[in-house]
Amino acid sequence: MTETAPLGRRTAVEFVGTGALVAVVGSGIQAAELTGDVGLQLLANSLATVFGLGVLIALLGPVSGAHFNPVVTLAAWWTGRRGGEGPSLREVAAYVPAQIAGAIGGAALANAMFAEPLVAWSTHERWAGHLWLSEVVATAGLVLLIFGLARTGRAHLATLTVAAYIGAAYWFTSSTSFANPAVTIGRAFTDTFAGIAPASVLPFVAAQFVGLGVGLGLVTALFGLTAPARDAEDVLVPHGERCPAGVGH
Repeated sequence: MTETAPLGRRTAVEFVGTGALVAVVGSGIQAAELTGDVGLQLLANSLATVFGLGVLIALLGPVSGAHFNPVVTLAAWWTGRRGGEGPSLREVAAYVPAQIAGAIGGAALANAMFAEPLVAWSTHERWAGHLWLSEVVATAGLVLLIFGLARTGRAHLATLTVAAYIGAAYWFTSSTSFANPAVTIGRAFTDTFAGIAPASVLPFVAAQFVGLGVGLGLVTALFGLTAPARDAEDVLVPHGERCPAGVGH
């Protein structure tokens, strides 16, 4: 067992973890330099995201819960607010700005690693109804997966299942499954394969918050109103005074 890490350390983990997740856009830059085939570019980007996300959750989850996503943080607060098991509003107020700042920093880092300008506004327009619907679906599915696992006592499977879900959603959604407001904002700072034009950011983020509501509704409909104690604390993997996933749980 480990004691709960101080809020400052947990916030730093959310900053670094989200930044590392967005830095994976470098795989899109690399793929675009190696091939003109858009399908191969997407494959490279999706595989790098799957492997990177899995590693980040396994490594950093025991400290902060490995949210790396304002939607997940807000969902954890909402589901845990009655029993006091989820993050407090103070923690939410620390995590979310750290996630957004980390995402922007991650995009700048990816740009720097490939000799691109540190800040290059994306020109990749993503403005269409089917893309917004895809973001609702992708985000709702992510929330349902994470909190469904928590409510069935299987949060320790999140490292593999969340990474696998995001990898699949890259391909079954037309938007390539951003499903994360911080990542969406961060990707506006890189004019690369995985970028999103600043003008397209707000509708994507709005769709993701709609997906948050849909996902929470599905969790309640499928798993009931009453969550077992510790469900919000186990997102994405147990942290605080609980054993890390797979270690004596």
